[in-house]
Amino acid sequence: MTTLRNRAAGWHRPLMILVSAMAVLTVVAAAGVVADPRVLTGAPIWLKPLKFAISFVLYGVTLAWMLSLLPRRSRAAERAATVIVAMSVVEMVVIVGQVLRGTTSHFNGTTTLDAVLFDVMGVAITVLFAAQFVLAVVLARRSLPDRAGGYAVRLGLAVSLLGMLVAFPMVAQSPAGAPAGISGAHSVGVPDGGPGLPLLGWSTTGGDLRVGHFVGMHALQALPLLAILLDRFLGARLDELTRARLVLVGGAAYAGLTLLLTGQALRGQPLAAPDALTLGAAGVLVAATATATALVLARRNRRTGVVLVG
Repeated sequence: MTTLRNRAAGWHRPLMILVSAMAVLTVVAAAGVVADPRVLTGAPIWLKPLKFAISFVLYGVTLAWMLSLLPRRSRAAERAATVIVAMSVVEMVVIVGQVLRGTTSHFNGTTTLDAVLFDVMGVAITVLFAAQFVLAVVLARRSLPDRAGGYAVRLGLAVSLLGMLVAFPMVAQSPAGAPAGISGAHSVGVPDGGPGLPLLGWSTTGGDLRVGHFVGMHALQALPLLAILLDRFLGARLDELTRARLVLVGGAAYAGLTLLLTGQALRGQPLAAPDALTLGAAGVLVAATATATALVLARRNRRTGVVLVG
């Protein structure tokens, strides 16, 4: 317990301050969802700040944990993380500020001020992307104590960058029926603000690029969790190299899933209504992942002469 406390105390301070601030904002935004009756693009006006605040809590904690794994401090990584904090604050200030003004933050060019604020958000997310790329490069060049965990961290950062890239096609979307001055949309083939999944708001009548964006971004948590579960439940039966290879398979499958969901959205197809092409691609992805997993385990068995029993 003492070791855990000491290690947590050394986590990147600006990131942990961001996490604390976003945790407070989560409570405020949740209260706003309940108490503020205003609706914007078909959803409670405080729902977007709530979702972003929760996301930044997870994002900040995960990055701080990843930095704590480095055997030696890296000034480049710490500075990149500080830039990420600054850009996250800029984005959240615009989002909350626009809620207080009673208007949208994303894709809004209805007034000069709204257009400038959206441009500021665009610059902020671009700089954040570049800073995370620097962080990924630093972590890719540093060896971590556990090989499987190291692969999970690097792949998590890489696939989350892919998830960030999914946000850029949103700016190019111009669905029919969009209000004047609105440039871009989350949805494909239908206007934003239509029928959507509860809480998440993902369109149930057209494609929604937020699906691939969400899945890709959370590779930061999903892939390290995969490595932790492999170590926890199969650590005594699988050697480090095999677990590392399984993480590589999981990372490739996760990236494939992100691309599959993005492609589905770009074709104007709701998440819950996949067509034959989407189902076929999903089947290929599942089969490829299962085959790769079986090959990794078979190679391990040939090397050790051990047969795994369920």
